[in-house]
Amino acid sequence: MKRVVLPLLFAGLLGTGLAHAAPGHVTASHAWIRVLPGDLPAGAYVILRNDSDRAVSLTGASSPAYGEAMLHESSSAGGMNRMTMVDALGIPAHGTQALKPGGYHLMLMHAKHPVQPGDTVRVVLEFGDGSTLPVDFTARPANALDDGR
Repeated sequence: MKRVVLPLLFAGLLGTGLAHAAPGHVTASHAWIRVLPGDLPAGAYVILRNDSDRAVSLTGASSPAYGEAMLHESSSAGGMNRMTMVDALGIPAHGTQALKPGGYHLMLMHAKHPVQPGDTVRVVLEFGDGSTLPVDFTARPANALDDGR
């Protein structure tokens, strides 16, 4: 009896881990970060595509290169620019959501080592269903306006 139960238990745990390791429904493209001088935060931008039949939400991120990552939205009203922290960002079914300068973006704060233009920075995107998506972002200079592609 023990010989049958343990392999089944292990297979069940392994299957659960794989289901949350990488979402098959969301892909990322044009991932880049704008690095600023000194210890200033970096902005991270990416285009997310959801190929599933259900809307999903980006709820956070983390990076081994930065101490903190937060989802923000930039806006402008009455000549004032502001940045607001966002808890989640929806990605429609069979649709896209762009994190771009002047809109939604990730703020990467407290670099653990200097990040230079041309470096690749791993950012792990976190979704409301518990899945994650590791994405390599290309570091670009402070004056970059887009991903250069």
